[in-house]
Amino acid sequence: MAEALPWLMLLGAALATYVWRALGVFLGGRVREGGALLDWVGCVAYAILAGLIARMILLPAGPLAATSMAERAGATALGLAVFLLFRRNVLLGVGAGAGALTLMAGWA
Repeated sequence: MAEALPWLMLLGAALATYVWRALGVFLGGRVREGGALLDWVGCVAYAILAGLIARMILLPAGPLAATSMAERAGATALGLAVFLLFRRNVLLGVGAGAGALTLMAGWA
């Protein structure tokens, strides 16, 4: 039984993942683009991203805790500026903020 346990755990994890994926495929064709549900999902996604960024700035953990508040705030400000300058491109904003933090932390 001990030899089968890792395989059973892998099978359970795969089933849990694929059940949600299958449900997404099944319901994906039934959701109206531009509808209230999709707007709500987008708002929740942005709220989660904002919450994670706020937590990383105010309560850093791991290697991020070794950076100063000024470095984290400066990188955030630069990331926000890039986000706004490039027509609200989240990827460019997050990339600019992460790159700025990496450079500022390595500079000190």
